[in-house]
Amino acid sequence: MDLLKPSRANSCPLTPLTFLERAATVYGDCPSIVYNTTTTTTTFTWSQTHRRCLQLASSLSSLGIERGHVISVIAPNTPPMYELHFAVPMSGAILNTLNTRLDSHTISVLLLHSQSKLLFFDHHFQPLVLRAISMFPPNIPSPKLVLITDHHDHAPSPSPSLDDDTYEGLVERGDSGFNWIRPKSEWDPIILNYTSGTTSSPKGVVHCHRAIFIMTLDSLIDWSVPKQPVFLWTLPMFHSNGWCFPWAMAVVGGTNICLRKIDPPQIYNSINQNHVTHMCGAPVILNMLSNCSNSEPLRNPVHFLTGGSPPPATLLRRVESLGFVVTHGFGMTELAGVVISCAWKRKWNRLPAEERARLKARQGVRTAAATTEVDVVDPVSGKSVERDGLTVGEIVVRGGSVMLGYLKDPEATSKCLRENGWLYTGDVAVMHPDGYLEIKDRSKDIIITGGENVSSVEVEAVLYSHPAVNEAAVVARPDEFWGETPCAFVSLKKQNERVSEEEVIEFCRDRLPHYMVPRTVVVVEEELPKTSTGKIQKGLLRDNAKAMGSLRQASRL
Repeated sequence: MDLLKPSRANSCPLTPLTFLERAATVYGDCPSIVYNTTTTTTTFTWSQTHRRCLQLASSLSSLGIERGHVISVIAPNTPPMYELHFAVPMSGAILNTLNTRLDSHTISVLLLHSQSKLLFFDHHFQPLVLRAISMFPPNIPSPKLVLITDHHDHAPSPSPSLDDDTYEGLVERGDSGFNWIRPKSEWDPIILNYTSGTTSSPKGVVHCHRAIFIMTLDSLIDWSVPKQPVFLWTLPMFHSNGWCFPWAMAVVGGTNICLRKIDPPQIYNSINQNHVTHMCGAPVILNMLSNCSNSEPLRNPVHFLTGGSPPPATLLRRVESLGFVVTHGFGMTELAGVVISCAWKRKWNRLPAEERARLKARQGVRTAAATTEVDVVDPVSGKSVERDGLTVGEIVVRGGSVMLGYLKDPEATSKCLRENGWLYTGDVAVMHPDGYLEIKDRSKDIIITGGENVSSVEVEAVLYSHPAVNEAAVVARPDEFWGETPCAFVSLKKQNERVSEEEVIEFCRDRLPHYMVPRTVVVVEEELPKTSTGKIQKGLLRDNAKAMGSLRQASRL
């Protein structure tokens, strides 16, 4: 047979933006977004969402936004945040969603690093944004600012330093017949996400249209999402773009129920009022729902996809008794979403509740489409570990959802994307005899609190800046509310010096985003335990933190 070659007809670039066009055709008169404010309910159909995104993309182009420019947004889960996932790349630009829990200095650093041309921001974050912009060097232009308001609710008047454009103003004056900017190649970047908001060396993950297209469809297949689900947004859309579910809901014509903040009574009310079928979020959301004073069994089952630190078996039992059907998975910003999930076997339904919960807490197996291969390997030899549930190794992944790399950081990219063709995750796990993997530790010392990554190195750097601190080490302590929280062990420069736990916490609160602040501080009378080579024994400190037991009270942060 003669060798056949690709043609223009069979090699057009894959992009998730085409999902919105299809949704407008198939589900045009069906609800796309429902958003309740204190005074009104806003509802859009899929044809309206499609038109609004085209109009916004048109206005962005008229402002001089070009292919490859970065547009940032800092906003909660509101309709504009959803629409920007389509409108920004439709203008040819790259979408950069910023963590709303970051401080002004970190936001300033990330805007500078990304060379963002425009920043959409919700009116609640106006003071934060203005502080961040004020930190720009005088010789570097700051991004154009566009205010997002709930126009039916009371919002602060724009500051005189703000530009005149508002979000709704850009939508209203845009062209609904705009011929949106299609990618030249499916490898063109579509999103930029920062992994942990680090202030010293930001790691900006860049994904292409192809990866998001694949990840979007894979998420729907792996979770068995039916047509026209009702999706409640309890997972922040800034967090790895809501694990690709903004684009996924367009594929199946789902209804996006947007919530400005996480409030358990409001979540239960929204579930019942809107007949919610699907939700995503960190285990902390499950914990909040299970501990809500007015929690009661749901009228209909709600499927809940969770990731991050494994939810405790007791928590899984509680939430499933309420009617939540929990699926546990593993993903990274570098992988665009959940690429390993605990695929459930029917025979497991016959097992005792404790055993079912133990199995469900495992991360599982690779998903169907996004990842070609997943393995647990010895970090030195690169060979697969024994499938005995005991031998630890590092999780490695390769496949269609893997990032292009870190923005402006070839060294970090090469450390993560190895020449042997694997992405090294830095997560330590075991492989069980049945082929399901389970995370045991994190080689990067990353603490996952409420679904957000905290670098222990960053927190330690702040602790070392305290005038009385001689040594510092930060590890994870179990927390019934957040999953785990930072626990700091410090020794003092002077043995007779007195520094209280509260003083150290307040010191950190003034210098870190609140979710990164230690909730526990242990002042050691002598020096911290060390190995024979002089390194602090973090493994021993982790054991000590674990022996303290789980924190039970709601967080002060």
